[in-house]
Amino acid sequence: MIWLLRHGDAAAAAEGQTDAERPLTEKGRRQSRAAGAALARLGVTFDACLASPRVRAADTAKLACDALGVTVELEPALSGGRFDAAALAAGRGEQVLLVGHEPDFSEAVRELTGAVVKLRKGGLAAAEPGTLHLLLRPAELRAIAGG
Repeated sequence: MIWLLRHGDAAAAAEGQTDAERPLTEKGRRQSRAAGAALARLGVTFDACLASPRVRAADTAKLACDALGVTVELEPALSGGRFDAAALAAGRGEQVLLVGHEPDFSEAVRELTGAVVKLRKGGLAAAEPGTLHLLLRPAELRAIAGG
């Protein structure tokens, strides 16, 4: 199964800062920790986590994976633009978490399943070819996490 976690809320780019350097806001850090806590509470385990190297996505992955005991691997293909979710996940185990950006993640869900979704900041989808198993908003993840 491929899990897609959109990065949490991020700050606007400060003067002299590139888009790739934009950090998470405190809200984004809370969303990221809640996603990890919710997944842990649901008993989901991952064989691998691949994240965009953009600061907001890499930090989302690290914060979420703290609760899951998974090491984050930075994957440039997730930093923006089209990517093949199934190809990235192939050979990495049964459960793979990808952390990245819109509109790429909603497009990846559509390519995998045919479902038209809009993944919110801090939102999570779980899919495999032909089936969308799960789509959760940040508020739902927070509720599952117990916060």
